[in-house]
Amino acid sequence: MSENDQSAGGNVPEYSVSEISGAIKRTLEGGFARVRVRGEITELKRYPSGHVYLSLKDQGGKISGVIWRGSVSRLGMAPENGIEVIATGRVSAYGDRSSYQLVIDQMSFAGEGALLAKIEKLRQKLLAEGLFDAERKKKIPFLPRLIGLVTSSRGAVLHDILTTLSRRFPRSVLVWPVAVQGEGAAAQITAAIEGFSRVPGRPDLIPDLLIVARGGGSLEDLMAFNDETVLRAVAACPIPLISAVGHETDTTLIDYVSDQRAPTPTAAAEMAVPLRSEMVADLAHRGARLAGALSRQLQVARARADQVIARLPDLPTLLETARFRLDERGQRLELALPMVASRARQRLMGLEGRLPSAAHFLGQKQAGLGLASAALSSGIRHRMQRERAGFAHARLGTESFTARLGLDHARLAGIAGRLEAVSPEAVLARGYALVQDSRGKPVTTASGRPRGGAISLRFADGARQGRLDPLGTEQEEQGTLGL
Repeated sequence: MSENDQSAGGNVPEYSVSEISGAIKRTLEGGFARVRVRGEITELKRYPSGHVYLSLKDQGGKISGVIWRGSVSRLGMAPENGIEVIATGRVSAYGDRSSYQLVIDQMSFAGEGALLAKIEKLRQKLLAEGLFDAERKKKIPFLPRLIGLVTSSRGAVLHDILTTLSRRFPRSVLVWPVAVQGEGAAAQITAAIEGFSRVPGRPDLIPDLLIVARGGGSLEDLMAFNDETVLRAVAACPIPLISAVGHETDTTLIDYVSDQRAPTPTAAAEMAVPLRSEMVADLAHRGARLAGALSRQLQVARARADQVIARLPDLPTLLETARFRLDERGQRLELALPMVASRARQRLMGLEGRLPSAAHFLGQKQAGLGLASAALSSGIRHRMQRERAGFAHARLGTESFTARLGLDHARLAGIAGRLEAVSPEAVLARGYALVQDSRGKPVTTASGRPRGGAISLRFADGARQGRLDPLGTEQEEQGTLGL
């Protein structure tokens, strides 16, 4: 080694590795004890130990960062990849690896542009899933029995809502206090919404209506109500829900998912219950209208009844008319009865004049009886004479009885011969047959007889049954029958 080299090396301080690493670390930590770094989060990793490792980058470079477990809950937001943030912390060196990193203890979004971009991205996602559809909206009950309120236990929001409810229409309110901004606020709001919809063993504590409310604030303060877990809890909630987040000009994604959006917490309380005084006035008005309508109906019914009564005849007049008619007909009856009796008497006297006298009638009858008696006596005498003559002839007719008997026998034999000649049995014995139908009447012609009709053929030695065949051309000429 030359002298020049030795002299040059003697002017440069010599450090060990540990010394130079320590010097760099002290220089970095001393010169950058508290810094704010703006960049986009990338390479985010969460470890089971609770520490979070990430990198911040921009167009010209990248720096590693770490969030120790104790600082995660106080960070103020939940870090995510792709979000531009402003991280506050200190720069520290890691000598074993000759590297440095930013130890972060605070973090915020880098301006409203980044927040709005994140909100718009989530809005488009939920819109595509249909979580904003009007068909999913539930109807707000007219007068809820129990109202659930998710808000901070501190602040004017709780007081305003309770005061408005008490003024309009007092209802029971069940408050679930939550953090409305900062780290963990979204998780608490989600737990409250889900908890209200399922209270084990106490269905009476399940509200009929939910109100999620907080006062006004910056866009960063309202970010808990743009959290995806909160929005999905609202969409899945079976209880009708009113969102009242921020002032009238503030808009968060919970307003799109909820069943109804109120511009302010006070307006949410006004939507939840009707105004009692207005209801009382409305009931009074309706009662007055009902009473008036009932009175008019009664008047109309009374007028109709009066008209019907006016058309009815007067009862005393009816009775007087009936009494007069009865008296008149009684007088006419008194006059008519003697007249009828007189006419009947005259008719009887006329009939009596036309009738013969009893003496004349009895004389005629006695004359008839005398004639009948004479005729009877004459008949008896004539009968007795005939009987005497008959006895005389009887003695003479004994001799001619035998001759007369033989003559009668010959006459009877002649009659029997003639009967035998015209007997049907003799005709059947010569080869003829007697045709009869099913009723036993003789069949004398072939025409007009139904096809297949039943017939009976009587021969000299017995009878046979048969049916008529259809008449064909040939059969009509021959007149054959099918047996």
